[in-house]
Amino acid sequence: MTDALHALSPLDGRYAETTAPLSGYFSEFAFLRDRVRVELDFLPALSKTGLTRPLTDFETAQLTSIQTNFSSADAESILAYERKTRHDVKAIEYFIQEKLQGTSLQDLIPWIHFGLTSEDTNSLGQAIALNESRTKIILPVLDTLITALSDFAAHNRAVPMLARTHGQFAVPTTLGKEFAIYIARLKKTRAEIAAFRFEAKLTGAVGNFNALQATAPQVDWLSFSEEFVSHFDLEPNLFTTQILPYDNWVRYFDLLRLTNSILIDFAQDIWRYISDGSLKQAVVAGEVGSSTMPQKVNPIDFENAEGNLGIANALFAHYAQKLTISRLQRDLSDSTVRRTFGTALGHSLIAWNNFQRGLKRIAPDEQKLKAELNAHWEVVSEGAQTILRAVGKPDAYESLKEQTRGRVLTEAEYKAWADAIDVDETTRGQLKALSPETYIGLAIQLTDRVLNS
Repeated sequence: MTDALHALSPLDGRYAETTAPLSGYFSEFAFLRDRVRVELDFLPALSKTGLTRPLTDFETAQLTSIQTNFSSADAESILAYERKTRHDVKAIEYFIQEKLQGTSLQDLIPWIHFGLTSEDTNSLGQAIALNESRTKIILPVLDTLITALSDFAAHNRAVPMLARTHGQFAVPTTLGKEFAIYIARLKKTRAEIAAFRFEAKLTGAVGNFNALQATAPQVDWLSFSEEFVSHFDLEPNLFTTQILPYDNWVRYFDLLRLTNSILIDFAQDIWRYISDGSLKQAVVAGEVGSSTMPQKVNPIDFENAEGNLGIANALFAHYAQKLTISRLQRDLSDSTVRRTFGTALGHSLIAWNNFQRGLKRIAPDEQKLKAELNAHWEVVSEGAQTILRAVGKPDAYESLKEQTRGRVLTEAEYKAWADAIDVDETTRGQLKALSPETYIGLAIQLTDRVLNS
């Protein structure tokens, strides 16, 4: 059933519109298409070794045409073969044989999948999907999210607010600076994701090129493998069993998992800011926040993001646990796990999009933030005791602790203390110049540095 209402997974149902771009890389159709591409590219590569005759330009174009025109009907044809063989890569081989039958390329049929194992084809096909989806989908959506966060931080770079440590009021910060912290973290993981190089293999049934070396020892199969894998913009790994060691792919997934963990942390902070009233949400006409409580405006976009990030990270964590382990030269338990890559990426994509949607609806309640700052003059005691230390007051910390610990100070109370303390007038002026609204350190400069990096 293709009807979204009847889809088993919400990725193909409720969230199908958001996740649709990933289907071009991680659907069954895409996996078949990419492996057909690998097998067809293998024939011209063999021809260059001298093992098979040279191909004409027309024949090369024919092979390219099979790739570029790969259709749903072609995929169905492969699946028909698979129902008989119960082997997906052998079904692809039979499909290509059928395509070459009756053409000038018919004599190359014995060379299809020559000396390869299924995992040569599979690792290349999936690495192509990971690499191209990273470039065309993952990075653009992540960049859009970082841009949206940066715009918010820039607009609110100087909006002062009380920070909290251990859930308690701490020294002031700015709203832009709090966002800038997350932006800085995301930019680091984004850079690593962009620079990442995906590995793939072409090494044979147990990683030793046995069949290829036995049949054609005159060919430098190590160089052949490196060149063939590299032409897909992938990193060749020559040291494998039947399967590629998935350490490399796991490192990529770990980068995505770290990115998602940063966003979970961020979503929970934003949720708390909304709950405390520091951030207010736009009211959208027609929306409902509760089936019984008409007043509700819920932070649903950030809650949805948090939930989807958690699902994605559960899968990414499983990849790290599962794909780094295989019995001897290979067991098949990795295969079904690898078919879920699109699922993990899909839940990430939903979350990133929901995060962006939520950002469009929030703004600081500057009146509340200002009132909260001016109700808590005790938060400048850090600055006051540090000023006193600088002029040699040995009991600076203890005297401020006695005045402020567990207490709420008003402006009048703080200034009365500053007037009463035994210091020179210059120091007294420094103490009285402190205020919760202006005691923000270098928050603005730090925000600007992140935004300009």
